[in-house]
Amino acid sequence: MTAPFSTLAEFRDLLAAAPAEDAAARAAAGARNARLTKPPAALGRLEDLALWYAGWRGEARPGLERPQVIVFAGNHGVVAQGVSAFPSEVTVQMVANFAAGGAAINQLARTFGASLSVHPLELDRPTADFTRGPAMSEAECAAALAAGWEAVDPAADLLVTGEMGIGNTTSAAALALALFGGDAADWVGRGTGVDDAGLARKRAAVGAGLAANPQAARDPLLALAALGGREIAAMAGAIAGARARRIPVILDGFICTAAAAVLHRAAPGALDHAVAGHASAEAGHAGLLAQLGKEPLLRLGMRLGEGSGAALAIGVLRGAIACHSGMATFDEAGVSDG
Repeated sequence: MTAPFSTLAEFRDLLAAAPAEDAAARAAAGARNARLTKPPAALGRLEDLALWYAGWRGEARPGLERPQVIVFAGNHGVVAQGVSAFPSEVTVQMVANFAAGGAAINQLARTFGASLSVHPLELDRPTADFTRGPAMSEAECAAALAAGWEAVDPAADLLVTGEMGIGNTTSAAALALALFGGDAADWVGRGTGVDDAGLARKRAAVGAGLAANPQAARDPLLALAALGGREIAAMAGAIAGARARRIPVILDGFICTAAAAVLHRAAPGALDHAVAGHASAEAGHAGLLAQLGKEPLLRLGMRLGEGSGAALAIGVLRGAIACHSGMATFDEAGVSDG
């Protein structure tokens, strides 16, 4: 499906007009939940998850049959500042590993019954070094958003977006700083495992990026163009495209959450269809989740990216939906509820 926008302004308008959940379906799911054969709230957050999912799918008794995982890959010009422990060539090599089925995300997607597709985005043409000006033009950013939007399967009933891109924790940290303020040190972590000197270079690059792109602090979509990467913009586009189709989303770690935060700042409520899959060990992720008001489903010290933490959380959501839709009500089971 061709994206219904070609400019950042048109994308902004689509965010503002995004559909809401089906309130009637959520209410019906709540009524069913109240009659299930268990004490009230005995399944804790699983009950909240089931009601959230039912509202977005428009079904009081939903199933989860077609989860989709999309991994976007992009290269970053800011790598020239010595911000990563690995060279940009690793992005291409990891895309080949995804295609061969050898990465962690391949195993997790298979385990939880999700389709997986990988979308490399102009890996031979890295974004510009944002310490010297915008990483992308507005047109390039809109094209990456559209690539993400178009990658979403309209038949999917859940979306996870992941990424691969050497240098993208630096880009995500710069975005977080532009969107929420603070200091570079609040958002910059070790990413691929840089040493202390590398960490200092990352912080300096993030600070320089904000100085070179003052527009980033004024407008979230301009921040995405100035400081983001193609894969980060594509994740934002996919998350927005899922919302347009009322497909629920599980957010992954720091980089995915930075992409989602752009939508959050651009249109209040833009992430109502999304839950946080996990809390990454990467510095800054907990702060981003707090800014979004998202409580993670899992806290396992993961920091891989690829969509791995969110893919693992598919299992939690599957459990929530199985209990909600598969359990008997007191009436169906012939059990007295007091």
